Amino acid sequence: MLRRKPRIPRPASVAPRVSVPPLVVGLGLFLLVSVVCGVGLGAAGIGWGDVFRLLGAGLTGGTIDARDVAAYTIVWELRLPRVVLGAVVGAGLAAVGVAVQAMVRNALADPFVLGISSGAAVGANAVILLGAFAGLGVWALSLSAFVSALAAMTLVYAVARSPHGLTPLRLVLTGTALAYGFEAVTTVMVFGAARGEAARSAMMWLLGSLGGATWVQVPLAAVTVAAGWVWLRWRAEALNALAMGDETSAALGVRPGRLRRELFLVTAAVTGTVVAVSGAIGFVGLMVPHVVRMLVGADHRRVLAVAPLVGAVLLVWADLLSRLLLAPAELPVGVITAVVGVPAFLLLMRRGGYAFGGR
Repeated sequence: MLRRKPRIPRPASVAPRVSVPPLVVGLGLFLLVSVVCGVGLGAAGIGWGDVFRLLGAGLTGGTIDARDVAAYTIVWELRLPRVVLGAVVGAGLAAVGVAVQAMVRNALADPFVLGISSGAAVGANAVILLGAFAGLGVWALSLSAFVSALAAMTLVYAVARSPHGLTPLRLVLTGTALAYGFEAVTTVMVFGAARGEAARSAMMWLLGSLGGATWVQVPLAAVTVAAGWVWLRWRAEALNALAMGDETSAALGVRPGRLRRELFLVTAAVTGTVVAVSGAIGFVGLMVPHVVRMLVGADHRRVLAVAPLVGAVLLVWADLLSRLLLAPAELPVGVITAVVGVPAFLLLMRRGGYAFGGR
């Protein structure tokens, strides 16, 4: 006689306050408006009529006048890929933040808790400060950061794995410890840099920057983030079970050790990809999942439907502020996400009475 698989209950620790479908539609429209604003605003003043005309020409393959070449380059080759990449990175960090917090059952977890971003920083700074892999041209920085992120992921997995499987505590402790080691290597490289401008570029990357965004970087990042999100949505019910604890999830038919290994690989791949193209932009993966849970509840099917859109909108506007506040100079995006996000997050926590896993 076949035994029915236990039905995984929906978490009820945080009651939904907003219906998901209209929220998704509203956020989608707001994201579109945010992208247009990100393209239209900047240190170089371009009229809104010209912005829409140049965007239309780029999308339809239309022609432009010779006098519009400079403006077209700014809109289509500089601002638009930067804004699109910012939306992709924000969505990826938010989705991975949801997964990591469920994987390690820790309210303070974010995509960088596994030490992957610190590992990526070693490879990125080897290119910026030492000129490594210069023969790869525009791919040197992204490829070096991604390869070193994968190396860091492999090392964390090898050290954290035990005969009892991949436990949350061992993952967090191993990732944190190795992150300090990677950061020490990066610090030595920065202090040993012969050129001050190279050290400044390294610090910009460490704090997150979309200044080097190109169309070449967008497809790989978008495909990786989309594939990771699809997988997480497919496993949303299993994430609900895992968030309740290993014993409960096992009783509900979910193998926590195997699921945690799968989550580790998916989150590491997405984190490594977005860090390789944007640097270490903090706070998005920590803040967004909590804010979304306050709005739609703790069910991962609902959270994962909303969190990427919130992360995308947040990072598009953070990048826009980083370009405008000290124009024509730029601030690191990570500074903006922290300055804006910390007080907003603390205010929401105070007003909502929210705590991870309950009230």
